[in-house]
Amino acid sequence: MVQTYIMSGVKSEFTTKYSPCISLDPKKKFEAALLSIDLYNSIPNITSTNNILRYSKDKGETYTTIEIDTGSYELSTLNAEIQRVMAVNGDYDKKNNSFYINITANVTKLTSIINITNEDYKVDFGVASSIGGVLGYSTEVIGFGYNESPEIVDIMKVNSILVNVDIIVGSYVNGLNTPTIYAFAPNVSPGYKIVERPSPSLTFYAVSRNEIDSMRIWLTDQDNNPVDLRGETITVRLCIREVK
Repeated sequence: MVQTYIMSGVKSEFTTKYSPCISLDPKKKFEAALLSIDLYNSIPNITSTNNILRYSKDKGETYTTIEIDTGSYELSTLNAEIQRVMAVNGDYDKKNNSFYINITANVTKLTSIINITNEDYKVDFGVASSIGGVLGYSTEVIGFGYNESPEIVDIMKVNSILVNVDIIVGSYVNGLNTPTIYAFAPNVSPGYKIVERPSPSLTFYAVSRNEIDSMRIWLTDQDNNPVDLRGETITVRLCIREVK
């Protein structure tokens, strides 16, 4: 017999209670597997820890600070947001309706290119919560011309999402015994729906208890940090079956 359970929450950690509780025959062994997980890729890569761009338009005499809103950005949308705020500040070429700072990607080398077309402009990455790390910079001050980041961009903070459930045993992550029932890499752009189905077959783990009055689900990244989905709904479907 296979029993299926569907659970939903709006945080990366939620608990579903069962009344009456799920009673499994103590004389038998049971195992569980993930059937599916549905969620939106709303994981922010820009937060209060890395959202500051500091630039000068007078060769470093004074600086203006841009604070970018928390969100899920690709390099092109990040560039567009920075330019939008600079336009609000009046810091652009009004005559030609173009921008003095333009960020693009070197897709071959996985670096970023910041092209500064005004000799008076500079960008300073040596400030707290700088966006520099996302773009492949550390604490540099860059100026007029073609600037390529010394490191690869770090635009995707979450490389893998781990689905954890507190009713299983037998899973190991980085050498530690954890209740991770499934792991997957986000395969869609920010804002799009992730529909994850284990393929080609399910992986089953031993169920750790026979009386289940609740199941706790939580999502972590590859470094065991909670995954921030900013209030988007997560739906998880599990099955429990008797070990033959």
